[in-house]
Amino acid sequence: MPFASVLDNLALTKSGAVRQFEELIAPKSDSELEAMAQGSRALTLQNFGRTMRLFAPLYLSNECINNCKYCGFSRDNPILRVTLSIEEVEAEARYLWDAGFRQILLVAGEHPKFVSGGYLMECVRALAPQFSSISIEVGPMTTEEYIPVVQAGAEGLVVYQETYHRGVYAELHTAGPKRDFDYRLDSAERAYAAGFRRLGIGALLGLWRWQEEATALAAHLEYLLQHCWQAQITVSLPRLRPAAGGFRPLFSINDRELAQLICALRITFPQVGIVLSTRERPALRDALISLGVTMMSAGSHTEPGGYTRRGTENLHHTVRGRIVPPEFQDGEDELATGQFEISDDRSPDKIAVLLRARGLEPVWKDWEQALTG
Repeated sequence: MPFASVLDNLALTKSGAVRQFEELIAPKSDSELEAMAQGSRALTLQNFGRTMRLFAPLYLSNECINNCKYCGFSRDNPILRVTLSIEEVEAEARYLWDAGFRQILLVAGEHPKFVSGGYLMECVRALAPQFSSISIEVGPMTTEEYIPVVQAGAEGLVVYQETYHRGVYAELHTAGPKRDFDYRLDSAERAYAAGFRRLGIGALLGLWRWQEEATALAAHLEYLLQHCWQAQITVSLPRLRPAAGGFRPLFSINDRELAQLICALRITFPQVGIVLSTRERPALRDALISLGVTMMSAGSHTEPGGYTRRGTENLHHTVRGRIVPPEFQDGEDELATGQFEISDDRSPDKIAVLLRARGLEPVWKDWEQALTG
């Protein structure tokens, strides 16, 4: 049975694990939440030790053919766009290498004219000799399209469903291939069939009621653990941030609820990795790292060329599919537009110092390629 069928019948067919998870995300007293936090810390230490994997996103392109009301890259937003050349991608990667990273996430908007499978494969192939772990976060592809990307050296796929509520999803995605809810939902399974050994999923918190999103996300995690059991599964819990287009969420999840959600996921799924991004402000990130998080980004930029300011000579607007040269006003920063604003701009070194002060060891790379063939 595909997960789409499980999701559509979730109200009537929740597993014991999902029902336990629902109980954990129900309102709790301070003492109950503290007990959850203690349990979450113990399980994280038991399953992951005193380590924290560090990674950085590398944005390849902010071109997109989808209209998504909440996304800064949305097709109709009048933003500065660029797709980096392979040489520019390599320059961005060298910057991240020099900062200590050996695990990177290649991110791009969905636009086959600019970000084809061949382009993505070239980027991965160029970076694979230096980076022990390369993941991609791009528009969904078929299994046959994923295979050459894996063969080029990618090992991980990240795909957020954004919202698991079909009606909200349809309202927010007004044009482009991303409107296909089920095709996106099945991306992780197609990637697994293609040979990816790391699968990351998540919901963009703020698009719908967080408890309902979290329950569907938990069911999706359980499904992937059963059907893609040879892969390592991670889950991300990004909250909406300001972005081009000015979308304002109607729903919210506060800091206490986010902490409770992290604990609930750790208690229900002790061996699943939990990712924390620079969307969150420094003080909150510092508090959450001890609750169950196992992977963090650091020093992130969400615009193509953001680390080295490469690609500026090819900046443009896209109007009805046509490339239009930009006109800059005095003092305007001539750099591609980012997907969203980050909250924690501390350097990777500062994050590493913080982790060590908290008794954690920052892990910059996973395995030597020589050990994994």
